[in-house]
Amino acid sequence: MSNKRLLLLNIIILLVLVGGGFGGYAYYNSSVNYLSTDNAQIAGQQVTIAATASGKLTDWNGKVGSTLSKDSTVGTIVTTDATGKPVNIDVTVPTNGTIVQNNAVQNSFVAAGTPLAVAFDLNNLWVTANIDETKINEVAVGQDVDIYVDAFPNNTLKGKVQQIGLATSGTFSLLPSSNTTGNYTKVTQVVPVKVSIDDNKGIAIVPGMNVTV
Repeated sequence: MSNKRLLLLNIIILLVLVGGGFGGYAYYNSSVNYLSTDNAQIAGQQVTIAATASGKLTDWNGKVGSTLSKDSTVGTIVTTDATGKPVNIDVTVPTNGTIVQNNAVQNSFVAAGTPLAVAFDLNNLWVTANIDETKINEVAVGQDVDIYVDAFPNNTLKGKVQQIGLATSGTFSLLPSSNTTGNYTKVTQVVPVKVSIDDNKGIAIVPGMNVTV
């Protein structure tokens, strides 16, 4: 083997060793100093727009994608008073939001309290990350968080831990962890952690999107 080939081989081996060393250090540093989970989603305050009275829904402007301000009128229900006279009652929006689901059918009859639409304030979203109970002691309010949205892999968002849940997610489950004998089955629980999103960088994140934090 010529000296040039030997030198080239040595350089390649050195680069592989250096690269492996950096990779190993990065992995070690990440595993020691960072807590990561992909059991997380974009979340927000869900608002239900409901019928304010029983009657005929004669007017409805709640199309999916419509952005409405608090107390604005989105529809009209016609009812009858004690004398049989028709009365118009407005259906209003309880808070700022964008309609993401529309269940209303114009000119149909609705009962008071019937859900007509669902809205979210898309300008006020956050991340709910479910952290294993065995790791929750590593989480503290105010910690910096990197957010990777599955739908937008080329964008890294920044946030902070805002709130740590005071009960596990399974506490409110309709299917408790128990076996046929009635004994409790011990499984690792997760605690919901609320993470703020400092800047969405203009990407169209929506509630329910999967993320890694």
